[in-house]
Amino acid sequence: MIMKNIRNFCIIAHIDHGKSTLADRLLEFTNTVEAKDLQAQVLDDMELERERGITIKSHAIQMNYRYNGEEYILNLIDTPGHVDFSYEVSRSIAACEGALLIVDATQGIQAQTISNLYMALEHDLEIIPVVNKVDLDSANPDEVEDQIIDLIGCKREEIIRASGKTGIGIPDILNAIVEHIPAPVGDPDAPLQALIFDSVFNPFRGIIAYFKVVNGVLRDGDFVKFVSAGKEYHADEVGILKLDMVPTKEISAGNVGYIISGIKTSREVKVGDTITHVNNPCEKAIDGFEEVKPMVFAGVYPIETEDFENLRASLEKLQLNDASLTFQPESSVALGFGFRCGFLGLLHMEIIQERLGREFDMDVITTVPNVSYKVFDKKGNEIEVHNPSGLPDPTLIDHIEEPYIRASIITVADYIGPIMTLCLGKRGELVRQDYISGNRIELIFDIPLGEIVIDFYDKLKSISKGYASFDYHIHDFKESKLVKLDILLNGESVDALSTLTHVDNAVSFGRRMCEKLKELIPRQQFDIAIQAAIGAKIIARETVKAVRKDVTAKCYGGDISRKRKLLEKQKKGKKRMKQIGSVEVPQKAFLAVLKLD
Repeated sequence: MIMKNIRNFCIIAHIDHGKSTLADRLLEFTNTVEAKDLQAQVLDDMELERERGITIKSHAIQMNYRYNGEEYILNLIDTPGHVDFSYEVSRSIAACEGALLIVDATQGIQAQTISNLYMALEHDLEIIPVVNKVDLDSANPDEVEDQIIDLIGCKREEIIRASGKTGIGIPDILNAIVEHIPAPVGDPDAPLQALIFDSVFNPFRGIIAYFKVVNGVLRDGDFVKFVSAGKEYHADEVGILKLDMVPTKEISAGNVGYIISGIKTSREVKVGDTITHVNNPCEKAIDGFEEVKPMVFAGVYPIETEDFENLRASLEKLQLNDASLTFQPESSVALGFGFRCGFLGLLHMEIIQERLGREFDMDVITTVPNVSYKVFDKKGNEIEVHNPSGLPDPTLIDHIEEPYIRASIITVADYIGPIMTLCLGKRGELVRQDYISGNRIELIFDIPLGEIVIDFYDKLKSISKGYASFDYHIHDFKESKLVKLDILLNGESVDALSTLTHVDNAVSFGRRMCEKLKELIPRQQFDIAIQAAIGAKIIARETVKAVRKDVTAKCYGGDISRKRKLLEKQKKGKKRMKQIGSVEVPQKAFLAVLKLD
């Protein structure tokens, strides 16, 4: 296929604006998917994706379309919509020349649409605006078109009205893709240079990498090198991506395809890496590659201790499908052996937990999620700490820096007050506010990532009655006054409950934790002291009273010394019991800390 007849495009949309449904209609209209294979959300093949209505893993599919008597190849590179997967989105966008900007006619422009749109504009993509769901009674296409014109400065007649459900406007979208999106630019005779934008794991064939050829030609059987991984392989099979993989002899510049070369470990295939020939390599790799860094860390422990090896095997299998998951073994006094896992964000963590349960039948406890901190000691050395128990002695620490995010919240003007209060209560700093159109406003805050890790999103949704949309990216590390808060039971520290928190919040947080644990820890034969401490200083205490027998019940009258003798005897027994007795912390206690209000 000649290069001028190839079109590579992606779809940009906020969660639940209907991009998977619209993709289904495009596939149906171009006869890429036969009627018997057609189901809702064709490209979302994970059960979890269908249930939640979100795209977790990006997909690519090729369509053939006839326009004015010529055959065109349209490569749709689907992208995940959630903020946690923004690096994958950026690599998918880098493999395209154009994008469909889809906005829900009932909801208007939302935070994620804007952040992904800016990413597309940075890569100079041609934007085709589409107003989706115009068939709904609550649709307000005129107002949404005004918002799009304000945002990207296009003409009203360029905006296509469509409906993924009924198929309105689908031919117009396909024609616009052919007319407006430029053909890829590249030199088929230059040395091979191909960008990997995704990879999937196949249990029989190893890791399959999806790529776009920027320059040169990749042929079946070529000896290739993955530049930043530094590994060399034989291309056992190359081909194009229809609903299934279709092997071909070669893939030339501008086209999208897959390569199978029997790779067994996910670390060797990195999204954003460059493929080139070993004998005739390209001069430099494609720009924009970066290692995906996890931002949120949590301990994952099996409920039954003997399941430790099964949990390791399950995490290794998950890592083959999801290279951004990292884990390393760790042990905790309270929970036994488990793993310290790194996730891209909170949704990513939730999805991994859910997949462990569904796909591998693993019941796990997850500790309080925390973020990575940079700790500087008095000598000026820097250490990265993912776990409060890994913090050096406070006397050696000079200062601690924590990650800050730049958050964009789009809401209706009625809810500005409560949202401001929420963000400022989370140590946020207002950067600016912009009116988008009419009654809608965008608030930009800098907030510490550690503050939004636990329950920020839920609170934001409830105070705005679901109207606020939220998007963020990692902005910077800033120095903060952080302290390690320990929870002690009878003087013994419970490492799984320790957290790093800001000095101003430490006392109230410690007090709330002690009160919560007092409700959850069952009574024993002896008193249990629950204490919150910063270093050696106790800042809060609660006591779980002992269950005791009334030993003086048989003394009716007589001298007081008889009663005292029995009480002293009981007191000695309790003291002895306290030395050998241990306090069991129920599973509920670890989860309760996440829900502290």
